Amino acid sequence: MECFPNAAFIVNKTPILRLNPDLDPEVFAQIYAEHGLVQVYDIFEPETADVIFEVLAKSTPWRLVYSDENGKHVLMSNADLQAAGRERMDRVARQLHSQAKNKFAYIYSSYPMLDAYLKGWDPGHPLHTIFEFLNSEEYLNFVRAITGEKDVIKVDAQATLYSPGNFLTNHDDTGDDHERRAAYTLGFTKGWRADWGGNLVFYDEEKPNQVLRTLLPGWNVLSIFRVPRPHSVTYVTPFAGAGRYSITGWLRDDPAAGSSS
Repeated sequence: MECFPNAAFIVNKTPILRLNPDLDPEVFAQIYAEHGLVQVYDIFEPETADVIFEVLAKSTPWRLVYSDENGKHVLMSNADLQAAGRERMDRVARQLHSQAKNKFAYIYSSYPMLDAYLKGWDPGHPLHTIFEFLNSEEYLNFVRAITGEKDVIKVDAQATLYSPGNFLTNHDDTGDDHERRAAYTLGFTKGWRADWGGNLVFYDEEKPNQVLRTLLPGWNVLSIFRVPRPHSVTYVTPFAGAGRYSITGWLRDDPAAGSSS
């Protein structure tokens, strides 16, 4: 497992954050009502999507996240990875592969946008501005209209990067207090091939090995799905030729003050 390059805030352009004005949420609401899943392409105007991609690809101080043998969420900074060394991280990889055979397991790169925002990490980082937009009335009203979940009061978020060897096994996103009304991904992945892995796969609740639908990593696309719903992110192959970049999280109806997911 490689350490991340040091990230500097090289994106000087503040993204003009607004939804594509040509989108009609009622069109997507009909699909969501029928299937509990919908994709909204061209969610942002092209210039905005390009800037968000630049933030993710060049200016994000990634952490490695994974589930340990006790199911605990582990977050490691670049300094943590360097201190751990190759031998230890190779042991972590072997443990995760064993765990993934029969249990929930994951490993990928993350920037926890909600925690970073609340705890004051990286002041001035563009991801804070993006997080604020995801909790603006413009965005909240748009996703409320699509899902029909009028009680959604906030959106949590993490930026994610899946690289070769990363995966997320089958789970259904049920929150501890059932506060998650829907899950979402905002995809900013260019030129992805299906055989590289990293696909978002949905399963039949009663037949866990039956695939109902597969979504490839995409560009400037919002995917929203009702939870709980079994799904996974498939293993990214060693020959994947790009990073799988996205912002993911849940639409929630729990109180906003001081809460964290």
